Amino acid sequence: MLDRSRTYGRSPRDLRPSPYDASTGHYWLMRRDLGLPRRAVVWPHSLHEVEFTTENAFAVHQLFMLGTCHGGGRVGDFTTWLNAFESDPEFDRQLCIVIADPLGVVAVAQCWTSAFIRNLVVHPRAQRRGVGLALLDRVFEAFAERREGHVDLKVMECNLTARHLYERAGMQYVQRCELEPR
Repeated sequence: MLDRSRTYGRSPRDLRPSPYDASTGHYWLMRRDLGLPRRAVVWPHSLHEVEFTTENAFAVHQLFMLGTCHGGGRVGDFTTWLNAFESDPEFDRQLCIVIADPLGVVAVAQCWTSAFIRNLVVHPRAQRRGVGLALLDRVFEAFAERREGHVDLKVMECNLTARHLYERAGMQYVQRCELEPR
C-alpha cells in the first residue's frame, strides 16, 4: 500500500490525490514554482486591490473568520492577530493583499515572509467570478518581485473547492500530512 504521508515519486507532479480523497484528518502541502510562466493579474469588474490598513483590518479579520467556518484553518482573535503585524517577523502588511468591491472587502490573502500563503478567503458574494485565481496570481507576483523561488500553502484534504482552485493556479501537491489533535 502506498504511504501518502510522505513525498514520493520522482517529482511532485507524480503526487496527486483523487477527487475521492477527502479526509477531514489530513491536509496537503502544495507549492507553486515561481520560475514557471505566470498569468497577468486581472481583477473581475468592480473589484480592485486596496492597501491593508488599520481601518479595514477588522473587515479583513472578519472575512478570515468566515473562511475558517467554510474551509478550516485557524485565525487568532482580532487583537492578537493585528498585533502580530508589529511583533511577528513572519507578518508583513505588504503581504496582506486585500480586494474590495463597492460594498467592502471581498477577498484577502495573508502571506508570511517565508513565501507561505497563511490564509486566503473569498467572500461568498464574490465567489465563482475568478477572484480566487486572480488573488493567487497577485500573490505569485508579489513573491516573484521578492525573488522567491516558490510559494507554499496547506489545504485541508476535504476542501475540494480550494484544492481545485490551487490546481488551476498551477500549484503542485508536495506532501500529505496528518492533522495534529488540537
